Amino acid sequence: MIIKTERLVLRPWEENDAEDLYKYAQNPKIGPIAGWPPHKSVEDSLEIINTVFAKNETYAITKNGEAIGSIGLLIHPDGNHYWGDGCGELGYWIGEPFWGEGLVVEASIELLKHGFDDLKLEKIYATFRNDNFQSKRVLEKLGFKFGDTVINEDFTGERFMEVVMVLENQ
Repeated sequence: MIIKTERLVLRPWEENDAEDLYKYAQNPKIGPIAGWPPHKSVEDSLEIINTVFAKNETYAITKNGEAIGSIGLLIHPDGNHYWGDGCGELGYWIGEPFWGEGLVVEASIELLKHGFDDLKLEKIYATFRNDNFQSKRVLEKLGFKFGDTVINEDFTGERFMEVVMVLENQ
């Protein structure tokens, strides 16, 4: 499926996106705050495209044909958590040069519409590390409300507090 917004195209990841993915995912400011290690090579990025990003409802965020981030609605068993039947989990990240442009909010609005209208989800959850203020702002702009906090563990084994937010279908 392809979703178009005013400035973006959300589409399935393709193997030829590996160089674009590596360009942004090697940045240590991006992966660790989302719970994954920075990519070390284009081959790492290709492997992620063929595994993690091959899941249903996972899209490349593209601008002018370049993959600049990722967004997805993860539905059990593809999600990081099981939220219950009729629920999904919104996940996203975008390359640092695009921070502050409202692109994640723009992409999320359309994907949330798809989740509620087409996938018939009742609730969509999202989580962020308690120190990820950018993600918190995105979710608040989208209308998500505080749900809970949980302790999670990242790829290094470090434990951290994760904030759970929820958006219900209106």
